[in-house]
This record gives sequence, structure tokens and C-alpha cells, in this order.
Amino acid sequence: MWQEIAVFIIGLIVIFYIGKKIYKFFTHPTGTDNPCQGCPGCALKNKIRNNCIRLLYPKTRDSRKYIILLFYTDKVVLKDLHYLCNQLNNRKMHKKIYLSVILGILFFVSCKDKKQYYEESGTVFHTLYTIKYEAPHILTDKIDAELQKFNLSLNPFNPNSIIAKVNNNEAVEVDEWFTEVFNKSMEVSRNSDGVFDITCAPLVNLWGFGFNKKDSVTPAMIDSLKTFVGYRKVHLEGKKVVKDDPRLLLNCSAIAKGYSCDVIARLLEKEGVENYMILIGGEVVVKGVNQNGVCWRTGINLPEDDPDGIKNNYDEIVQLCKKGAIATSGNYRNFYIKDGKKYAHTIDPRTGYPAEQSVLSATIVANDCMTADAYATAFMAMGLEKARQMADSLPEIEYYVIYADENGKHQIEYSKGMLQYLPKRKQ
Repeated sequence: MWQEIAVFIIGLIVIFYIGKKIYKFFTHPTGTDNPCQGCPGCALKNKIRNNCIRLLYPKTRDSRKYIILLFYTDKVVLKDLHYLCNQLNNRKMHKKIYLSVILGILFFVSCKDKKQYYEESGTVFHTLYTIKYEAPHILTDKIDAELQKFNLSLNPFNPNSIIAKVNNNEAVEVDEWFTEVFNKSMEVSRNSDGVFDITCAPLVNLWGFGFNKKDSVTPAMIDSLKTFVGYRKVHLEGKKVVKDDPRLLLNCSAIAKGYSCDVIARLLEKEGVENYMILIGGEVVVKGVNQNGVCWRTGINLPEDDPDGIKNNYDEIVQLCKKGAIATSGNYRNFYIKDGKKYAHTIDPRTGYPAEQSVLSATIVANDCMTADAYATAFMAMGLEKARQMADSLPEIEYYVIYADENGKHQIEYSKGMLQYLPKRKQ
């Protein structure tokens, strides 16, 4: 803080000094050889009124040239062109002008904000985040404040959040964040024939992946819950959520983390940040270049069982050279084994059971992370064939899928447009 105050004071001194020299230069003639000294005005003054004059200083002994750009105002009395040239021939005046210009340049250079890359990291929504960005100053406080606001909107684990109050059937008005996520969720649900569904929270909880503890699951339990599960059974009327059944619960975890990346990206751009990478729980938004001046890169993990999230073996590198988002969904981290059987977190709301598809990992590239996050989840529950058909009708997304063939071997498939983001395969 004191450095900024010091620079400000120095700047004021420099501006005062330069202004004083310029004022004396034009209003206080010191020589007696000026034929126009004492003249209240002349034709030259009237001629240059409201115009700028470019004077090319004649060659001196050291053959240097100078160009001076002067702007006429009513406060400046330019008495004679000849007098001005004579004053410029004075070497003492040269030094004063040199000093003024140099001080001015040094001041403005020193005052210009110098950008540097900063890195933020922490935990939000029970997951890790990393944010890298180039800015004149660190933005920790603003980022933390934005994440906390988001936490009070869409985190179902927070009893004070808007979504928690909606689930508890409390009288609450939703905010813009909730509204945007809700509308996008309905859109993806329609495009995926209900495979993506934020109302499947009761089923997610039943299988032990939600905000309630898991219990023994029976077909009767599933059938009972399915009576109030379905995206068509909830609506948004203005700022009010209307349920067909009060038991209906919302869980936006399959889209909210991606959307939180978008929210932070908007904050950074509002602050004038042009180069950044935002990583929240595996979802990524990037723009510009990294600290080395090259495009941002992120890896797609091999689909290895890794409930602790400590393995970082990459199957592929994804590179984005413009603004874009990447989201990956897989069943290799969030799962549990009971009675010798693996249960993954992706639930098919149509059946009520964990999706048993050949798709092991789905990576989506889109313009925004909310869209990428939602479709990555849909891919996992739909299966490769139906996911491929859906993607063909959605030009705004590209995909990279790792799946198991009939022999259990890992295979990959990616859209034509995805190739531009795969630097290893373009070579």
C-alpha cells in the first residue's frame, strides 16, 4: 500500500514540474531579442487558434532534430514563432525539456500495472480447486467471496443453500445461478431422453452417492422412489420452484461444479483477466495462454479404479488455444464394492439402478463448462451408441470416450471435431 502512495506522490511532483516548465516556457519570455514581446496579440495567434502546430527544430551542432507538438488554448499566449525557435536554441532549455520528458516517461512506465500469474487453490463443494490467472494484483478475496455465494445457491450439502431449502419445501426465491442451472438441466434432460435428470437425488441417495447415507437397496425401494423422480415433475415459475410431489428432491452435482467454473471465469473477465485456467473437481475452463505463453493443456485420466483420487496416469492430452471448457465423467473414482459387486455413482433415473454401460470415461469439450459437465454425465448413463447419436445432433459439443469392448479391453472413440484439441494425434 505504501509503495502505491509513494508512486502517487512522485507522480504528482513530476506532473507539477513538467507543467510548471511548460507554462514558463510559453508565458514568461526571458530574452530581449523577441520582437513580439509585449504585443497583446498578432495574426499568427489568430491563425493557429484551435489548431495544433508542428515545429521541426533545425539542426544543431550535434545534428539532432526535435519535433514539438503544441496545442493552443486560451490560457496559453503564443507570442511569436521566431521567439519560440530562439528559445529552443538555448541549450539550457534543451536540458530542462530532456529532464521533463524523461521524468514523465519514467513516471508513466512505473505507474503502469504489471501483470503476473497467480495461483489459487483450496477446497469447495467437498472437492479441490486450482485457479491460475494473469492479473495486475491477486484476486483471492473476490474469488473466495464468489465461491461462498455459489455455495449458498447450489450446494445441496449446505442446509442454508437455496437448493436445500427447495428440497425442504421452504418458501424461497431462487437466484440467477439456480435459474440458469435449472434451465440448462431441463434442456439436457430433453436431449438425452431423461437419462440426465437432476430430480434423481432420491435414487442417488439410496445408492449411497448423495447427501444421505446409503442403505440396503431393494427393488421395492426403487419402485417407490421412481414415483416422484422425473424432470417433467418439476417446474420453474418465475423465481419459484413448483413440484408435482413435495417428496421430489433436486441434486445438481452433475452440472453445478462445471457451472461454478463458468461463474469464476465471468468474475475474472469482469476484472479484466484475459489469460486463466479454472479447475474445480476435474472440470476445467480456460482462456488465452499459460505463464509460458502457450495454450492451456489438461489430461484425461486412464479409467483405473482410484477411489482416493491419487493416480494421475493420463490417457490423452487435451489442448485449448481459445476460450473453452472441458469436463470428464467416469466410474473409476466415485464407487464402492458391496458383496463383491462394484456400484458406480452414475445412476440411470429410468431404471433406478447404477448405469451398467461399456463407457468407462466420457470427456466433453464445449463453450461453457456447465454444458460440458452435464453431457459428460449423460454419456456415462446412455451408453456409447445412443451417446454418439445424441452428439451428432449437438454441434456445440465434441467428445472423447474410453470404453470396454466385448473382450474387456480399453478402446477409444472421439468425434471429428475433437481432433483439433488432441495435439498428440494431430502430429
